[in-house]
Amino acid sequence: MRFLTDGYKSLQLDIVGFLAILGESSVLVQSQVAALSYFFLLPRLVPAPQALIRTSRPERLEPSTGIVVGAYSGGIRHYVNHLAHLLHNGNSLPAYSVRCEKVTKTKEGSSDVRARPFGPITWLSILGCMMSLALFAIAIAQDDGFALVAILALSFLSTLVGIGNRWVLKLSERKANRPVPPSDVVINYPNGAFLIIKCDEYTARELYWHPEQCDYMVNPTIYRILSLSGTLILMFGVICLGNATLDLQLGFAASYIILNAAYWVVAALPPQWNWDLSYYHVRRIHYEGGEENKFFTQALWKAIAITQSAHWVKIGLIAPSSKAWGAWIEEAEEMAKSGHGGWDEKEDVVREFPDWDFDAALTRHLYPDEASRSV
Repeated sequence: MRFLTDGYKSLQLDIVGFLAILGESSVLVQSQVAALSYFFLLPRLVPAPQALIRTSRPERLEPSTGIVVGAYSGGIRHYVNHLAHLLHNGNSLPAYSVRCEKVTKTKEGSSDVRARPFGPITWLSILGCMMSLALFAIAIAQDDGFALVAILALSFLSTLVGIGNRWVLKLSERKANRPVPPSDVVINYPNGAFLIIKCDEYTARELYWHPEQCDYMVNPTIYRILSLSGTLILMFGVICLGNATLDLQLGFAASYIILNAAYWVVAALPPQWNWDLSYYHVRRIHYEGGEENKFFTQALWKAIAITQSAHWVKIGLIAPSSKAWGAWIEEAEEMAKSGHGGWDEKEDVVREFPDWDFDAALTRHLYPDEASRSV
């Protein structure tokens, strides 16, 4: 109760420096896309700046879980590239659903994927810069030298770290002009959902087959020097912060609490809000029967019927590799090709599926003796 009787000057804020290094997880979630923006170089307060001071930097964007298979090319990847996952919003696919989408480029030339100019992470940088300026003015008005040095150290630390982590996105480009098989891609997610994508070879290479590369502004040696300098500046700034006057310590505490809350909120937002993916246009193709299915066999039959191929099922080991399942997959491919279903290239629509009892066929292959007795 001393705060009520003696006033706020009885508060002990010697540990306020710990507030400056809290919130590491929420900073790391958006650090890679944030480093694409020039606002990342602004001198500002950043919660947990040590999260950005690493001994090494990521060489590529973090992939998502899934199996990517070329519907006709035979290619396979046991992960989904980061940008492809964001572009198709893979987390939104219900279990055992089958979705069809067509991806085209909105303009020709080299890829132009970047951070959203004024997305949530941009406003975080502006907020941190405004707090630095406010505390800087208060420190001058209060004639608090330690607080002034702490603000300068912790603010310009973000610029130093920003230079070390600044990068540009580099996507793979196809150089050869040799004819290639159709470049359609099938993505199978762990929840049994299928995403069938119609695109050309150039788009397929950029988004699905080659990992996104991070082309950094400074080389690894300079980065390590900047990281070491940043570590020393961080420690020096926290020491100065602990020796600031109570008024400025309260200001720092309030600033870091607000910033931590803001970073947490932005980290919880959909990651697509931070990326400018307008270079690619995604059109969803609806078809009769709907995308949702009750179980895996139904979803797999729809995916085979749309692609009119089961080659990708075998390559990706999508289904069990038993003899019965192999026979069912071959029969499903024959039925898919026998009708007029599948993806119509000219009209760009998915035609009606052949009338086939896929469940009864699987039961027949799994239990041939029972099927023969029933006849």
